[in-house]
Amino acid sequence: MPVDFDLTAEQKELKRASREFAREVLRPAAAAADALSDPQEAFLAMRPVYRQAAALGLHTMFLPERYGGGGASNVDFLIAIEELCAVDPGFPTVLLVNGLALMPLLWFGTEEQRETWIGRAAADTRGDFLAGWAVSERGGTANFDHPSPQAGIQLTADHDRASGEYVLNGEKHWPCNSGGWDLQGADVSLCVVRTDRSRGGKGGLSAVLVERGTAGIEYEVIDKMAHRTCQNVTMTFRGARVPEGNLLADGDGDLLVNRNFTWSAPIASMAAVGLARGAYEFTLKWAKTYTGGGSKPIIHHQAVGNLLAEIAAKIEAGRYLCWKSAHYMDRFDGQGHALGGMNKTFCGDLMQNVVTDCMRVVGVNALDRKFPMARFYREAAVFSLYDAGNLAMQRRRTWGVMADRSFSPDTFVDGEPLEFSRSMEGYGVIAEQG
Repeated sequence: MPVDFDLTAEQKELKRASREFAREVLRPAAAAADALSDPQEAFLAMRPVYRQAAALGLHTMFLPERYGGGGASNVDFLIAIEELCAVDPGFPTVLLVNGLALMPLLWFGTEEQRETWIGRAAADTRGDFLAGWAVSERGGTANFDHPSPQAGIQLTADHDRASGEYVLNGEKHWPCNSGGWDLQGADVSLCVVRTDRSRGGKGGLSAVLVERGTAGIEYEVIDKMAHRTCQNVTMTFRGARVPEGNLLADGDGDLLVNRNFTWSAPIASMAAVGLARGAYEFTLKWAKTYTGGGSKPIIHHQAVGNLLAEIAAKIEAGRYLCWKSAHYMDRFDGQGHALGGMNKTFCGDLMQNVVTDCMRVVGVNALDRKFPMARFYREAAVFSLYDAGNLAMQRRRTWGVMADRSFSPDTFVDGEPLEFSRSMEGYGVIAEQG
């Protein structure tokens, strides 16, 4: 088949509608929310925007039609994400995390769990339903699959067979959405837990669904320098009990984590591209009108023109790598671990450079808060740190796939399937000696 980058009529309409929503609804609300000093108030200020997004189906467009979702492809979702993130990358993270919490049910959950939670999310047209994804911990999660039970994930879930429940003790740090609108919990949070204290991260991990209002959990909002239009919390579990029917991926929590961050990688990558595009659009307009005290706009200066040309090229390259990665995952569901990792690290790192270069073009005025460049700069810092971290899980997963005997440099060029396995995990994890 020929390589085709043309958008369908439906995708062009999705792009148009998403851009209109971003500029008319999201932009003014995000600017106001970002300026609020209280992080929970900033998140709550976005609730009217979330409700309008729900009315458009944006909050569950990636879920299968079988359960009432929008049935959008990965590529479709990226088209919407780019438009939203060109205005504000924080709010779309709320939508992304709905997917991180619910998509694993398709891969590891029971049919009852899928119908209950995916069905409930898809049925929400008012914008009330939130799903949280809780994997990160205060001690760090880069080595979540460490072979020692004393390292990696330390939120424990002990099976109380007499009551038919799992008892959770420990802490999660940085989960998004999990506090809910009122800090009584999201409707459901998918938590990666240690169900076997005697085994390491390649066999001792599972996941549990923690429902809103579960006793024994406290939520503390994290005050962030960026992405203030989404919520991150610390969850503290003290004897919290969940029904044993809420368990999934028993002993396969490591595979769930890897597959989940593979699904989210092109989305986070496109978020970085969107932010970079927003900075570029402002900078290009600035360069065409600002003279710097000269007789012509600064775009006529060779140094500015050359730098803008590099900026534009980086954004185009990043976008097409995102599309390639998403297209591969649409073809081979659950695969693309290495390609997704390459995508995330490339775009996350590259787009920080783009925003910095845009500020160089704008000059000292980029520091003036009445212009958007200061916020672009703050937001750009997030992309190499979140969604499994560029220095940690994303690169390590790519490394593990490349080291496997089945990998070829032509794998992704030729569009060949490559299934991820446990033998590809653990690269870069330093085991205890002795």
